[in-house]
Amino acid sequence: MTRRAKITVHPKFEIGEISPRLFSAFLEPIGTMVNGTMYNPKHPTADEQGFRRDFLDALGKTGLPAVRLPGGNFVSAWQWKDSIGPRDQRKVHLDPAWYQVITNEVGHDEYLQWAEKARTAPLYTVNFGTGTMQDAMDIVEYTNHEGGTYWSDLRRKYGREKPYGVDTWYLGNEMDGHWQLGSWEKDPRGYGVRCHETSKAMKWIDPTIKTAVCGSSASFMDHFPEWDETVLDQCYDVVDYLSIHHYHSAPPGDLKCLLGGALYYEDLINTEVAMCDYVASKHRSPKKMMISFDEYGGMIRPNSELHPGWGRYNMARTHYRVDPERKYILHDPDNMTHRAFPGGDMEHMLSMTSIQLAFLRHADRVKIGCMTGGLFALCASDHDHVWRTASHYAFMQLLSYARGTSMQVKVDSETYDMPGYAIDDTSQYTGKDGVNYIDSACAWDKESGVLTLFVINRNEDESYPLTIDVSGFAGMEDAPKAISGVHEEIFSEDRSVVSAYGNDEIFAPVEVKDATMENGYFQTHVKPLSWNVIRFQL
Repeated sequence: MTRRAKITVHPKFEIGEISPRLFSAFLEPIGTMVNGTMYNPKHPTADEQGFRRDFLDALGKTGLPAVRLPGGNFVSAWQWKDSIGPRDQRKVHLDPAWYQVITNEVGHDEYLQWAEKARTAPLYTVNFGTGTMQDAMDIVEYTNHEGGTYWSDLRRKYGREKPYGVDTWYLGNEMDGHWQLGSWEKDPRGYGVRCHETSKAMKWIDPTIKTAVCGSSASFMDHFPEWDETVLDQCYDVVDYLSIHHYHSAPPGDLKCLLGGALYYEDLINTEVAMCDYVASKHRSPKKMMISFDEYGGMIRPNSELHPGWGRYNMARTHYRVDPERKYILHDPDNMTHRAFPGGDMEHMLSMTSIQLAFLRHADRVKIGCMTGGLFALCASDHDHVWRTASHYAFMQLLSYARGTSMQVKVDSETYDMPGYAIDDTSQYTGKDGVNYIDSACAWDKESGVLTLFVINRNEDESYPLTIDVSGFAGMEDAPKAISGVHEEIFSEDRSVVSAYGNDEIFAPVEVKDATMENGYFQTHVKPLSWNVIRFQL
């Protein structure tokens, strides 16, 4: 029996408008991303602020729409007021989240000025752990107010005349987490009330901004989604986004579970959207709360010992236990160990793009998506160089073509089952039956007339002849006289191949030459574990 697959897209079945910030990145001073990659004053390309120009130039060319910064768990004890002004007068602090010594050489202004140089928009996270409501008000005044006040004039004194104009602010990070400094795990109502008052005050200082409130740190939390509902019930009318995170893990060697992990993201999105709409109905509000999925990732992770007597899991037992042997580290940006993601380029690229396709299928409600490791995905780096991985090319195709309107896709393909599994006491997944080997999402840029399908073949061994039915577009009132299609693929026979400086074109997309188009039906094939982009000019 010949294995075949079919995808159908019709112009009447739209999902919603695609936000320009759906494919963004997340930055936190862990590892080398700040110390060594973003900032290294000893690097040959370092500018007057110590920023690596090779990394800035490469990132600036990508068109990355936004980056969430400066954290992360780090921000829940970061005192931004100690990070401004002359560098030799800034205070040095301990970072209890990651056991680092923070010199504040990269401070509030540097983060924002680096983002400007990278030609990307900063999405700023404020300290809602040890910070106060007044701190949040002051940081908006310092950052965005024109002048004539203490904080705005202090910014001008320190060399920044014009406001930065940061338009999106996160009210803390993972505030229900036991591991978070100043956690609100035990008091969701208190966190919601504080968000209500703080968001209100921040917007009174700058009425143009939007704010995001934290939902649960993970769908595994015992209090999910009740915690989220209680929080949002207190602040629904004054916030604009619900911030959610998820990191999906699969057992070693199980690529079906790794790439099928996008289904768990969709479960989380559907639950949070339903919860938001329930709260909206309680408030008699016409507003639709949007989702900011501002930390995410997919990875292979070895199984750990399970403790059935503990119940389903307990976050307090698995995160941030006190270790008397652990020492605080003062990082040297010029002497940091740069680590790449484990596994071959294809494995990592497919795991992340499968999640991005899930976001695209929910573009009506997911408006911000910040990939953890997204900066490395776009611009891989080591001590000396930057280069392009397979993830770079796929990410760039999403940035270039996932524009306009997200369209529903109907996929008919062979399926497989994912049995339930547990990586550890925290990451436990129910099984999924009937998972399509072919994964897809679609964007229609009506302005340019380009319809783009993104397709992943999750099958490790089999190629599929693929039919794409876009004949419905020929029946539109302003029907195109002809529809042409182009198919590009990223594929590697050797899945262990890793790109490096000097060979970063090995994963550049290649056009599939034998694809055909006739009467609105596009015929092609997709190789095992491949990433495919098919563009139709309508």
